[in-house]
Amino acid sequence: MSEMIIKIALLIYGVAMCLAFFRLLKGPSLPDRIVAFDTIGVIIMSSVAIVGVLYNTQVYLEAVIIIGVLAFISTIATSRFIERGIIFERKRNK
Repeated sequence: MSEMIIKIALLIYGVAMCLAFFRLLKGPSLPDRIVAFDTIGVIIMSSVAIVGVLYNTQVYLEAVIIIGVLAFISTIATSRFIERGIIFERKRNK
């Protein structure tokens, strides 16, 4: 019974991923696309965690942590690029 519920949850996440991907492609503005990209990262993280529960192993939790860190860093870098036009600042010595 719980295995069927987990598979239904994965199906719902698949539909949510398709909707977020549509927003990523169609989004009227760049911030909408960034939010959709971050949403896709969260959906992937939760899907991998559910697969880990389905297979009853903790190996997938490491992947969830790595995906979470990468999604966070990419969202911050993209937002900073939109705000300032630069991602990394180099300090010059005078």
